Amino acid sequence: MKIPTQGFGATRGLLAVYVENRPPLEEYKNLNKIIPLQQGEIEYINQECGNGWRKVFNVFSKFIAELSHPDHNFTKLKKNDTRWQTYRDSTLLQGHSQEALIFSAPDLAQSHYTWHIIAGRTYAKLLFKDQLFTNSLVWLDEEFAIDEVNKLIVCPYFDYRQLSNIKIAKLVALIKDGAGGIHQST
Repeated sequence: MKIPTQGFGATRGLLAVYVENRPPLEEYKNLNKIIPLQQGEIEYINQECGNGWRKVFNVFSKFIAELSHPDHNFTKLKKNDTRWQTYRDSTLLQGHSQEALIFSAPDLAQSHYTWHIIAGRTYAKLLFKDQLFTNSLVWLDEEFAIDEVNKLIVCPYFDYRQLSNIKIAKLVALIKDGAGGIHQST
């Protein structure tokens, strides 16, 4: 039996980020679909679940700001208000956003997202062990891998120490380059 896609955010869009765990709150325990977060819900999760989830949401928002993808609504914010903090608080993972944070395995055959990002090498390797959903994944180094065919990227977990600003820039470059011309490192 197929497990339904579970997570926060938009049901279709530009980015789907996959993480192994969900916030340990009763209201999210039995998710069986992607739900849009409401205004203030990220702050609620941060208060209830601590610094780990604050880092995930902050890094996610910083990544979107750095990406500044022309097809993403971050670029459509008021010109004097394109701070990642404003995006996090007003739009990130809400129904009118263009991204999702997903707590179930990627289903690339039924995808409604342009890019798929698995946050965390350990989680990615667990997924690959349990199911072979990509034959074209190429590891670029110890932390990043890309599947050009499925527009799938493996990167470090969304945490300041693991996905630093330099590594956010690398993730952005992989997307901006459209995954073209990337060769396996030795």
